[in-house]
Amino acid sequence: MEKGHPCVPRSGPSERPPWEVADVLRRYGAAFIAKFQPPGLVRRVMRALVVCRTAALGGHLERCAHCGHEQPAYDSCGNRHCPKCGSLAKARWLEKRRAELLPVGYFHVVFTLPHELHPLIRANLRVVVRLFFQAAAATLLEFARSRWNARLGILAVLHTWDQRLLEHYHLHCLIPAGALSSDGKRWIPTRKNFLFPAPALSPAFRARFLRLLDRARRRGDLSFPDDLAPWAEPAGWPKLRARLLAKKWVVYVKAPLRRPEWGLDYLARYARRVAIDNHRLVSVDEGQVRFRYRDRRHGNMMKMLTLTAEEFLRRFLLHVLPPGLTRVRYFGFLANRQRRRSLEQIRRLIGAQAPTPTSLTTRQLLSELIGRDPCRCPVCGHLTLEAIGLLPVGSPPSTHQVFWDSS
Repeated sequence: MEKGHPCVPRSGPSERPPWEVADVLRRYGAAFIAKFQPPGLVRRVMRALVVCRTAALGGHLERCAHCGHEQPAYDSCGNRHCPKCGSLAKARWLEKRRAELLPVGYFHVVFTLPHELHPLIRANLRVVVRLFFQAAAATLLEFARSRWNARLGILAVLHTWDQRLLEHYHLHCLIPAGALSSDGKRWIPTRKNFLFPAPALSPAFRARFLRLLDRARRRGDLSFPDDLAPWAEPAGWPKLRARLLAKKWVVYVKAPLRRPEWGLDYLARYARRVAIDNHRLVSVDEGQVRFRYRDRRHGNMMKMLTLTAEEFLRRFLLHVLPPGLTRVRYFGFLANRQRRRSLEQIRRLIGAQAPTPTSLTTRQLLSELIGRDPCRCPVCGHLTLEAIGLLPVGSPPSTHQVFWDSS
């Protein structure tokens, strides 16, 4: 569990947006569970979000040594699907990744799975996500081997939603603009504004992914429940395959970023965040949820969308990932086991120094995140807020006992 920092006010009204996903769950979650009977994993996520930063998790009492103001600071749930948690983890992740940046351009490559696969993904999330990462990385690595006999470095982040909370499975890949020769003795820079031709990447990725999917089916790794049963039949699978082959699979290669930090900041939103931020919620009332979204089809114009609370929760909970399924993975010379050694070698080859690590304290990181020093008293403004004792764990609200039954 992610515990509250001793100087962070967790429940002050100035820190909270007008509405939260937790408010939707408190008002309509019980009815959603009664109607849809979601699995235990989803119920546990719902429970975590409901009790996050409430007395149900306990915490500590803070007092200002200057004016005597006291306030509770309740603990966070630490669940990776919680809109209120993850900001500190995101900041730490960014700090580490920035220390690994090379002084070269970085390409941003996006791989997308067609919507026809969504039912199969829902029933086989672990398997299909593993194949997705494997196919995308192998496609990029093979292009580098065939062109330069060298290894790329790939940071890939899974993203499962769009701005309207609908399913949209795609990988964001951040790739240094160069490759390390197979013998490790040369750094081979790419052309300034060109990595690989996207029209060639797309069919290669599609072919590789479908080969892996066929192999998983032959091994019995895929399940075909309920409406998917026809795809398990000898005549059904070729029909699905034909539909997928007829689709133009999207692989988008963006021009190199002028500052790779921008790419890291963009990826961090998905690496340590959830489908919707609480600040996007506009209203929760009369069984409806209204929220802001960017319409990418119309120049990222900001629009409003109103859904029933039931449909909002259904869409939000579509993106609950099982334990152990990681959103962030590394390949090529950025693979975990060789990343440090490879980066040191590349820096020697190009005559570059490693970035100076920032090593910010938790207090400094929190100051950047919330825009003020977390030890500043909200009443008198002095930097004298300190923890004086623990708060006991409270009981869950009696009106929401349904969340505690995870069977």
